[in-house]
Amino acid sequence: MTRIPLRPLARILEARSRGENPDAIERENIRLRHEEMRDRARRRAEGRLLVLAGAFLCAFVLVGGRMAILAQSEPGEPRTSVAGAGILAQRADITDRQGRILATNFDTYSLYAQPEDLIDPAAAADKLVEIFPDLDRDRLLRDFTGDRKFLWVKKTISPEQQQAVHDIGEPGLLFGPREMRLYPNGRLAAHVLGGASFGREGVHAAEVVGVAGIEKHLDDRLRDPARAHEPLTLSLDLSVQAAMEQVLQGGMKIMNAKGASGILMEADTGEVVAVASLPDFDPNDRPAVPTSGNQDDSPLFNRAVQGVYELGSVFKVFTIAQALELGLVGPATMVNTETPLTWGRFRIRDFRNYGPELSVEKVIVKSSNVGTARIAMDIGAARQRAFLDDLGFMEASPLEITEASGSSPLLPKNWSEISTMTISYGHGLSTSPMHLAAGYATIANGGRRVVPTLLHGEAAAPGERVMSEATAGAMRRMMRRVVTEGTASLGEVTGYAVGGKTGTADKPRPTGGYYDDKVIATFASVFPAHDPDYVLVVTLDEPVETSGEKPRRTAGWTAVPVAAEVIRRVAPLLGLRPAIEPADLAAITRASN
Repeated sequence: MTRIPLRPLARILEARSRGENPDAIERENIRLRHEEMRDRARRRAEGRLLVLAGAFLCAFVLVGGRMAILAQSEPGEPRTSVAGAGILAQRADITDRQGRILATNFDTYSLYAQPEDLIDPAAAADKLVEIFPDLDRDRLLRDFTGDRKFLWVKKTISPEQQQAVHDIGEPGLLFGPREMRLYPNGRLAAHVLGGASFGREGVHAAEVVGVAGIEKHLDDRLRDPARAHEPLTLSLDLSVQAAMEQVLQGGMKIMNAKGASGILMEADTGEVVAVASLPDFDPNDRPAVPTSGNQDDSPLFNRAVQGVYELGSVFKVFTIAQALELGLVGPATMVNTETPLTWGRFRIRDFRNYGPELSVEKVIVKSSNVGTARIAMDIGAARQRAFLDDLGFMEASPLEITEASGSSPLLPKNWSEISTMTISYGHGLSTSPMHLAAGYATIANGGRRVVPTLLHGEAAAPGERVMSEATAGAMRRMMRRVVTEGTASLGEVTGYAVGGKTGTADKPRPTGGYYDDKVIATFASVFPAHDPDYVLVVTLDEPVETSGEKPRRTAGWTAVPVAAEVIRRVAPLLGLRPAIEPADLAAITRASN
């Protein structure tokens, strides 16, 4: 900008020549300069005001437009962070059939460290070890003083532990929100629930995923955001489950057994009301999978489903049922029971010598291997295999837990006549107790195949007919007499008319052959026998009853009394009242005049 001099020389000389005062020229120039400065300042201020007015106008238009959009939208809860929203998807609760919680979610915190922000790493390590005794102090100190920028200290901590860490006052110890899976009943139904752990995880969120049991098998259902607030309802009854586990635990100790399992199933629907395997674990603190030793030594092993055993004489019921269905025999048909029965180099013997012959009914009541094997010879291998296939013994159990997929029965490579004979009394074919329970439910409900399930109210339509109602009724009467007259006399429970069949099978050696002093003892039962509502299967692994002069291992002395106590405890919980057993009309004879 060109500045005009206040006293220009040309004008000063001109003014002096005319006799004017030169100072007037200076004053006039000063006035003109000030007016120019004033006008320039005004123009600058007006420009700024226009810009500010435009900014305010834009802001008001933006806010007004946003308010208009919000006024037309549906209200919704704000989210803390978009990045964590995908991980924090709610996992559905699991309840029993009464709506009682078996698994739920619990809000907690994780603890992590940023070592570069720690003021006193050594003191922090010492105090953390006091709060969390399972931490390694030396390892913590190495991590705190090394090159690491981030370190997980604990994935989940309690509110009390969080406060204790907060009191340390270290700015490098930080907390992140967590949602963890909680099993409020501890060990109860542990093998069914399985457990959960963290999948994808970050500082501010962690994904909960199932690792075993129904938590893993139905993981997609439990993590479905659309069904997050819809509990998964199981067929289990918490009260019945607790009672069964308590009795099994006591029975396992009294009978000096290595393990035990129990299954209580509705005969009509196949819904599993209670299922237990001992020893068990707490899914809140699930142990690590063993990397050595026998699988069934681990508490994670589910004997009710994964335990694939030769179950012994409980299979005789299926052999007799098939023979009745085919019309080969009747309950009163006499069968040759001369022992031993020789087939090639094999000899089949009975536990006792029952004489030259027994009726079919007595074959079941006395549990004759020889009599059952002779009946199986008449049935034949092809028909026996087809019948067991119809009952579900040729495939893995469809139960809704991950471990069930590994429960495929062990079948003979060559289903020969000797295989047919031994399978008829429960040797040569290995199945799980869950398979056995479903098979007995078929007899209990009148002859329709049962598919076991853990989901309440989702049972399929009645299965295909495997045997006639007449055959099923005849078998239930025989099973009742096993309790009143035969090998399961200790299974009588007043008012509940228990019927069933015992089975004692020698355990196979890993190197071949069988142990002389290790057995699997099983009692498969139905109650009330005249119109069964429930099936109960109790299996003990390597039991030894020692109250007498000699150790006793048979199911009649071990599994049967434990099963009787289970029925005595759970029947009232199931709403079954003790009742007088209806008389067997076939046994009633007219009195003489």
